[in-house]
Amino acid sequence: MDAVESDTAALGREQLRQRIVEAAAGLLEREGRDAVTTRAVAVAAGVQPPAIYRLFGDKDGLLDAVAEYGFARFLKTKHIAQGPRHPVDPVEDLRAGWDLAVEFGLANPALYTLMYSEPTKETSAAFKAGMKTLMSRIRRLAVGGWLRVDEELAVTLIHATARGAVLTWLTLPEDRRDPALLTTLRESMIAAVTNREPAVQESGPAGAARALRAALPEQTTLSNAERHLLTEWLDRLAADG
Repeated sequence: MDAVESDTAALGREQLRQRIVEAAAGLLEREGRDAVTTRAVAVAAGVQPPAIYRLFGDKDGLLDAVAEYGFARFLKTKHIAQGPRHPVDPVEDLRAGWDLAVEFGLANPALYTLMYSEPTKETSAAFKAGMKTLMSRIRRLAVGGWLRVDEELAVTLIHATARGAVLTWLTLPEDRRDPALLTTLRESMIAAVTNREPAVQESGPAGAARALRAALPEQTTLSNAERHLLTEWLDRLAADG
């Protein structure tokens, strides 16, 4: 087989794989997880069952691929919503991102449950890319002086509250699904992660250095020598602005 034939075969294999994953995702969303059998997926995709085993190994491998497909779909949604430019207010950006994650979960309950009910699904490349996008939001908050907790903790809180909001909502009977639950969880997350006003009024390292230098005399954690050294460093950073 020459290079062209090899590329054509690889493309055909990938297209077949995508068709099977989309068929499985469709079954999952319409009829639930129990409906996603290899036989039913084969019929929906118009293939023979052995093709599924060749491409995915077994049903668990197929479900892993469907979860990856879900993360990729969500990531695409985030990119479209985010647009080419960052909004002026990073706290509103955080609210919008949280709402988007919850809306995706409520619109795709079976797929979302598959994506987030098992921690092993979070090794997905698309999941990691989504978390990288969230981390960039958190970095903008930190640079602007809005963040009141460590960046890693902020990411965990935001992800946990959105995930918990969706999975809790989906377990509630419809007559007990109060939208106030979602709003309260979101605003509790905002209060836990961000300051009411930015701690740093000037953007960039110089502004942050000036803010920290002003607060330095009030802290008691550092020794006199450590405070003196840190003040020297902060003076140099502040001078650059």
